[in-house]
Amino acid sequence: MTDSPLRLLLDFDNQAQRDRSQAPNFLHRRDRKFALMCEQQGVAPNPPRWLAHLKRLSGPEASPASTDRPLKTWRRINRGFAAVGTLAGLFTMAGLLFYDGGQRINITVILAFVLLQLLLALFTTAQSLAGWQPWRGLLRRFVTGQSNGMFNRLHPLLMARAAHVGGICFATAGLVTLVTMVVIHDLAFGWSTTLETAAASYHGLIQAVATPWARVWPAAAPDIALIEATRFFRAGGDNASASPAQWGQWWPFVAMLWATWVLLPRLLLWCLASVQIRQKAHQLLVGHPAMHALLYRLETPTLDTGNSHHDADDLPDTRDRNSLLPLPDSDTLLCWAGAGEPELPDALRSGKQLILRAGGSASLADDDQALQRIADHLAMGTNAVVLLVRGWEPPTGELQDFLETARDTWPGTTRVALVPLAADIRNEPDHHQIQPWLRFAERLGTEFVQVSLPPFQTPDPYIVHRGLS
Repeated sequence: MTDSPLRLLLDFDNQAQRDRSQAPNFLHRRDRKFALMCEQQGVAPNPPRWLAHLKRLSGPEASPASTDRPLKTWRRINRGFAAVGTLAGLFTMAGLLFYDGGQRINITVILAFVLLQLLLALFTTAQSLAGWQPWRGLLRRFVTGQSNGMFNRLHPLLMARAAHVGGICFATAGLVTLVTMVVIHDLAFGWSTTLETAAASYHGLIQAVATPWARVWPAAAPDIALIEATRFFRAGGDNASASPAQWGQWWPFVAMLWATWVLLPRLLLWCLASVQIRQKAHQLLVGHPAMHALLYRLETPTLDTGNSHHDADDLPDTRDRNSLLPLPDSDTLLCWAGAGEPELPDALRSGKQLILRAGGSASLADDDQALQRIADHLAMGTNAVVLLVRGWEPPTGELQDFLETARDTWPGTTRVALVPLAADIRNEPDHHQIQPWLRFAERLGTEFVQVSLPPFQTPDPYIVHRGLS
């Protein structure tokens, strides 16, 4: 069963896209039967149960690639932000704590930098709530091949969460670097400003900033004596009134300052973004146009209108704008879901430089690898791929997803020749077996997919099936 609102939205929208190619009467009967099954079992029909039911009908080999791909892309984006944030936090804190034994580490600079980080965190959340996407250029580079309008509405929130992940890694790496520097170095902190600021005024600012942890860790809230003793001036030399130990007593304050005003806001805003993503995904699912149609089909019985005319003697309309085309000259052969097993005929193997298998028992990684190998081979000058399929089996959604991914991966001039094989390789498929493949090719676009027959089934290599041209 679907385990999160985001995945549920993607799975539901993907199924809604598939149902567009089905007849309304078929969808009504299918979904009404599911509603009656739920009524018999005493459970309420809902989208997760509906998707699980359709998955059982599709069989165990149904491919989840179309929904897994965008989620994997966003996981890669999150990992990228985390890596960049970790490195940035390490080097930033090392720069803030640079001390050569001369000038002190200025607490005022650290306060200003912490304020900047807090403002950036708040700005990230504000832009996501407003729906503004300053990261649109980055998304166009990494999030390719995804034209899902419903999912695109979540991009501002998803990008804000990724930015907060980077901010959390930045703050964590900075805090670890600070503690490490305190342990292995003798750091000397102090405070200074060009403005004429009295120690009492600066103490008030420090106390206000340290309010969240002052009672829990009093040592991390500097008193007025420490502030007066650790002020330094640009040309005044060392402060004679401060002992060396006093210069290092600022580090608990710096650690709590960083943890409270840099790390903690990022954690809270990341949690807020995660909750908003779940809520937004739920709202988009409830308001999905296909959801209203599904609820209607679940609640409305299928009725016989009593019309005296029946279509028992009417043949289905199998006319299409596609026909069998000549088999292109290609040196690339792809066997889909066990087609051509246990052994390919010599007539199909002849002249093929690249023979691959995909679909069926092959994993998603194997399918992606086959797509990439073919793309590399097509870049050498070939512009056609011969795809063997089992002609006695109807086209599947898994094959459609594979070809749609191929359209985005392979060069734009590539053509795919679907070759349906008969159960007996020595014979050509029957007329009724070829028709579903012709309609399948028409749905995908005849400029990309055509249907041909193997060359050894007729002496003429430019095949036009009898009665189909």
